[in-house]
Amino acid sequence: MEQTLILIQCTDAVGLVSSIAHVVADHRLNIVTMREYVEEASKRFFARIVCTGELLDVQRLTAELAGALPKGAQVKVNPPKQKRLAVLVTKEPHCLGDTLVRHFFNVLGAEICCVIGNYDNLREFTERFDVPFHYVTHEGKSKDDFERELHKTIYSYRPDFVVLAKFMRILSPIFVAHYSGKIVNIHHSFLPAFVGANPYQQAYTRGVKLIGATAHFVTDDLDEGPIIAQDIKPVNHTYTANDMRRAGKEIEKAVLNKALSLIIEDRVFITGNKTVVFD
Repeated sequence: MEQTLILIQCTDAVGLVSSIAHVVADHRLNIVTMREYVEEASKRFFARIVCTGELLDVQRLTAELAGALPKGAQVKVNPPKQKRLAVLVTKEPHCLGDTLVRHFFNVLGAEICCVIGNYDNLREFTERFDVPFHYVTHEGKSKDDFERELHKTIYSYRPDFVVLAKFMRILSPIFVAHYSGKIVNIHHSFLPAFVGANPYQQAYTRGVKLIGATAHFVTDDLDEGPIIAQDIKPVNHTYTANDMRRAGKEIEKAVLNKALSLIIEDRVFITGNKTVVFD
């Protein structure tokens, strides 16, 4: 049965659900699931709605919903289901490998249009999955020149999202601005703890009893963008820093996969420096 997905973000007001339901009913669509949330601090309303029935005019439904909602409402009807992902890597293969395997077996829910590495280490592995690999080195270049070439390569594929799968370069605000709200990073700690480099060594030195990983959107502030997904694993005094690192890699793969699934299924709304996630 044909389904219609509606995503709404707007200023909160009395009667929003009724107004939405009225417009949807006028198009002879049946609401089968509706998840809504109001963020009290900002007075923002968020909704993810799935309908059944034949939708004859996407543009008219979008316009009528926007007209029934407060001024400035963001309304998306049937955003593209098959998202395109550009994946950036450095040398570590575990997150890339997990994502490529899911892509190969058609369980990722998106197309990996390219992999770009600032080292050439993962080319052969990537090309075994018939995915284009581009080597864009940072060595011997200014940061501006490196990011200019990186942006040119990414832009040629027109991806919906850029995934930093253990890409170990700090991106400038200018670069991030090209893909605002579209860059997803997997960070090897349970943020906001242990930001920056060597988090497992930091965790070991501190004697933590939990380690974790965080998937978040990238902003100008290092490792402080809106969080999409997190997970943790108990550890104890017998764990060395390397033990924590090995365990952490498994968490990183799981958290990145969870975050990508949520994004691909249009379940994540950005609001300020937080997210609303309808999982």
